[in-house]
Amino acid sequence: MKYRLIFLFMMINYAATAQSTDTVLLKSLLQSHPELFSGILKHPTQNEVQILYTQVNRDKNNIPHFKSYSYRLNAKRYFYPASTVKLPTLIFALEKINELKIEGLTKLSTMITDSSFAGQTKVNKDTSSVNGLPSIENYIKKILLVSDNDAYNRLYEFTGRAEINQKLKKYGLTNTRIVGRLAVGDAGESTRHTNPVAFYNGSQLTYKKPALYDSLDYPMHLDNMLQGKAYLDSSDRLVNKPFDFSQKNVYTIADQQAVLKRLLFPEIFPKAQRFNLMPDDYQLIYKYMSMYPTESVKPTYNRPQNYPAMSKLLFYGADSAAVINPDIRIFNKYGDSYGYDIDNAYIVDTKHNVEFMLTAVVQSNEDGVYNDNKYEYATVCLPFLKNLGQVIYKYELKRQRKHSSDLIKFKFNYRMVK
Repeated sequence: MKYRLIFLFMMINYAATAQSTDTVLLKSLLQSHPELFSGILKHPTQNEVQILYTQVNRDKNNIPHFKSYSYRLNAKRYFYPASTVKLPTLIFALEKINELKIEGLTKLSTMITDSSFAGQTKVNKDTSSVNGLPSIENYIKKILLVSDNDAYNRLYEFTGRAEINQKLKKYGLTNTRIVGRLAVGDAGESTRHTNPVAFYNGSQLTYKKPALYDSLDYPMHLDNMLQGKAYLDSSDRLVNKPFDFSQKNVYTIADQQAVLKRLLFPEIFPKAQRFNLMPDDYQLIYKYMSMYPTESVKPTYNRPQNYPAMSKLLFYGADSAAVINPDIRIFNKYGDSYGYDIDNAYIVDTKHNVEFMLTAVVQSNEDGVYNDNKYEYATVCLPFLKNLGQVIYKYELKRQRKHSSDLIKFKFNYRMVK
């Protein structure tokens, strides 16, 4: 009964927020910059644009209050969320560790992944970590720094498909489902099976998670789940039929920003509605969300293959030549696949006490063929997200606030981080 009441409260609150979202401001801002956005404005449906911008207004006690603005926001219009699903998955992996309450089991424990079903793979070492061994913590670092697919898959396997989707429901993320691994051709029956995983402290076994099977389906019937005119199959043969997204992950823009808000501002939620994370869990996520890959020692990401803005789509456009503003940090999780670019970000300027949330998706697939690696990321999607982030930032710089924001919580020492 308790959880039903909590869930009802969350749904009422979500509905009230959705109804109060302003739909005028963002369109006006886009139209005021035709040199940047005219192409997108002429074809907003073709480019599948959705935007949610949330202002953060602090009161005299530094408590944040929010006002949201949207453009073409539509939970019933499907877009492929790509790597953005990694953020809730890593949160739920940390929650699982905390909720098991097993002595000696932590996010630093050595995590050995076994296999028990066709297509599954094993992991018993991780050369990117400080000690050469895999752990929940190092997987999280790799996800947040460079959106590592294998790291996400291992946390998906540890947490289990059923538990991930139970947690989504628990937190009122009813327009989201996470039902598969990424970048390994996971589909059908294999998505239901997750590997056995064992955790060790030194040579001592602390916990063994068995192989799991999820018998549940998570049906969603959304517009735009059949896309394009053709696709290349796993053998690179052209199939002259629309590409079917109906069995893939779903993670709407509003749900993405809801996760970000609950993660960054847990204090505004009743304790029963907060993520079950420890203070050092929050610090780990905040630091590595906002860190540039080249600032990390372990894991190590060197130029030229890796560069500071590679994971920052909003404001920097993932540009290898971007000049980094030393006063700005972006706490985000992006995704890119099937012509879609998505970024879910909290952008902070500690010099000017500016803070705002911005979540957006844009797609470009001009030939209408999927899996051919011919998408206009560099010419359409990334410039749009870069310009959008910068236009909103400039608007925020001029926006009057009754109280200045104290952003000490989001300041970190990024030097020589291991």
